[in-house]
Amino acid sequence: MTRVLIIATDGFEQSELLGPKGNLEDAGIETTVASLDDGEIKGWQDKDWGKSVLVDLTVDEVSTGDYDALMLPGGQMNPDILRMNDRVIELVREFNDAGKPVAAICHAPWLLAEAGILDGKTVTGWPSIRTDLKNAGAQVHDCEVAVDGNLITSRNPDDIPAFSKALISQLQSKMAEAA
Repeated sequence: MTRVLIIATDGFEQSELLGPKGNLEDAGIETTVASLDDGEIKGWQDKDWGKSVLVDLTVDEVSTGDYDALMLPGGQMNPDILRMNDRVIELVREFNDAGKPVAAICHAPWLLAEAGILDGKTVTGWPSIRTDLKNAGAQVHDCEVAVDGNLITSRNPDDIPAFSKALISQLQSKMAEAA
């Protein structure tokens, strides 16, 4: 079974977690939601709090080897909180170092910059973080999905179909190689 780890905390953009999660599950891929604490995390939708999502495990309980990819939803609050957590940044680096797909949408590429894995990479992201991505050494483009090796990035909720398709495609390619 192919497994994707989703890391998020309170303030995640609701559509950017639930949309790709549903698309992955529809493709037969298992998802696990990890966060900083047990319990539930609260989404953000249309300038107010949205639905809560159950946390499967904390980031301290995660082993990179148990997953085939990492997916990072955006929202402004969510990645800004997560990028201050050493274990989250360590996990981003571990997935990247293992060559596993790392997919980040909207503000979530901030986590890739914090992890120091963007130098020379082609990425996209929410307009307000593009300077940060450039300052981290990335070549930034305004496109619905940018794929550079194992890194998959998108700009906003409108890009969820292309974002999900790119991640699922990479996972299917890796499964085919392993078969």
